Amino acid sequence: MCADTLGTGEPRFGTGLVRRLVAEQFPAWSGLAVVPVGPGAGTSNVMYRLGEDMVVRLPRTSGAAGDVEKEHRWLPRLAPALPVAVPVPLGLGAPGPGCPWPWSVYRWLDGAIAVPGNVTDPEALARDLAAFVTALHRADPRGGPPSYRCEPLAARDATTREDIAALRGEVDAGAATAVWTEALSAPAPSGPPVWIHADLQPGNLLVADGRLGAVIDFGCLGLGDAAVDLLPAWYVLPSGAREVFRDALGADAAAWARGRGWALSVALAELRHYRTANPFMAGTARRVLARLLAGRD
Repeated sequence: MCADTLGTGEPRFGTGLVRRLVAEQFPAWSGLAVVPVGPGAGTSNVMYRLGEDMVVRLPRTSGAAGDVEKEHRWLPRLAPALPVAVPVPLGLGAPGPGCPWPWSVYRWLDGAIAVPGNVTDPEALARDLAAFVTALHRADPRGGPPSYRCEPLAARDATTREDIAALRGEVDAGAATAVWTEALSAPAPSGPPVWIHADLQPGNLLVADGRLGAVIDFGCLGLGDAAVDLLPAWYVLPSGAREVFRDALGADAAAWARGRGWALSVALAELRHYRTANPFMAGTARRVLARLLAGRD
């Protein structure tokens, strides 16, 4: 989700192309079934189940292609420090006919995305999310690249205000501006940048029996402000569980205000971009904005 906006140059993938790529580059897996993963499974990548235990993930944009090497390099290093499963790279594919960029084979991770019907114990999920975020933020940052969302909130001021204006009629512009102004006035983080996932949205969080089982899509991974990883407070959790998440993380008022600002800015951009193109993303953004603008938690 952190890659370039989709454009007319997006490759036309299909099961036949994926079979050819796998057969040519990973012949040991050539006899395995190739099945598309649902059309709403990703905005920056397209995925195909490979056999029972693997998934092929192909970038849909040049921006997403730039994340492939990063994930192959850093996920194996970070995984041992994390309390839930993350993607395990099994193969790094090279560009080929019909696929202009590197691509990946990962181990398949079971679970349902963290949408309201699948979140049966919000407070337990809040604690699971806090444990994941805390562990990631404590991981050794040496040599880490900047996150896709590493900029200060002030750098997003112009585009966020443009999004508020463009969505007038769908979004309470006064309330959105008030949340944004408060976020901009919050003190900056006092410490050095830490590892952040930076895109902890429902589609990137897999739950089983209501608990967090895996975190996927590390395209935004890098070093940045820990407050960016407060996104699930509004993207995933209802009000009471939101407070559990905040308490478990020990987020102070400044970090919480910056986190609200990040959630607002990201949701506005997603609603503006996806409102006619992707019902799932647009619906998620609308729910986030409703939570942000309904109260002050």
